[in-house]
Amino acid sequence: MQKKALLFVNKKKPAASALAEQITAVLENSGFQADLFSFENKTEACNTASVDISFSLGGDGTVLYASRIMAPLETPVLPVNLGTLGFIAAVAPSQWEETFRLWEQGKAVISRRLMLDVTVEREGKNIFQSACLNDAVISAAGIAKLVRLEVEAETAAGNTINLGRFRADGLIVSTPTGSTGYSVAAGGPIIDPEMAAVIINPICPFTLANRPIVVPAEDRIITVVEPEQRSDVLLTVDGQVTEPLQSGDRIIARKLPQALCLIASDRWAFYRALKTKLAWSGGENNA
Repeated sequence: MQKKALLFVNKKKPAASALAEQITAVLENSGFQADLFSFENKTEACNTASVDISFSLGGDGTVLYASRIMAPLETPVLPVNLGTLGFIAAVAPSQWEETFRLWEQGKAVISRRLMLDVTVEREGKNIFQSACLNDAVISAAGIAKLVRLEVEAETAAGNTINLGRFRADGLIVSTPTGSTGYSVAAGGPIIDPEMAAVIINPICPFTLANRPIVVPAEDRIITVVEPEQRSDVLLTVDGQVTEPLQSGDRIIARKLPQALCLIASDRWAFYRALKTKLAWSGGENNA
């Protein structure tokens, strides 16, 4: 059976189309069927049947988009970076073929990243579901920013821990991969991307005692939208998918059974990007 590759191409990147043509030619010469999925046509369904490998041509945002589709199918993603230095997209355009050949030989470094399954329950029914690589953010959609939320953690043993009621601009539930995004800007910790943990981080809480909490990845994080909100409330997944919320909605974030397999975007690449972005001192070999 012919092997298949799927290319997620961010056409907003000037070099994306030319690189996609180059990759397609090499893949076809290697016996692969190569399908392209352009962000310009993202309202159309992409054919993910029997895909062996996927490519992300863009920046970290393109990886986020590809991951939500590919991770549940256990299909690896090769993230080619066409943006600024990113935390996730780590393969330079000049290195994609070398990295691909290593993957073919079973020698490529694979980073397994925790992902979340985020659902919204309303009156006992699931009305929304999405995979999540970076974070799920519950926040106000209007001018009056303050939202009222109650948060619980259900442990793997079946115990329920009430983490309290939050009055804040919002709440971030973040994976380790997402810890360097919105969460760290809101005062959260940076976590090694291959750890199994989840960050619960209130955004500008009304009470200073509300601080970020790191819990085991096996916990289910349940957030309830309390009544009498001053503004509409919105759920945003990975900064790309949104869902309006109502009072009484339960937002449940749990570990997705499948991890995202990122090719050649390992811990070394993460710490190299971290040192560069944060201007940490020290030699490159210490990353």
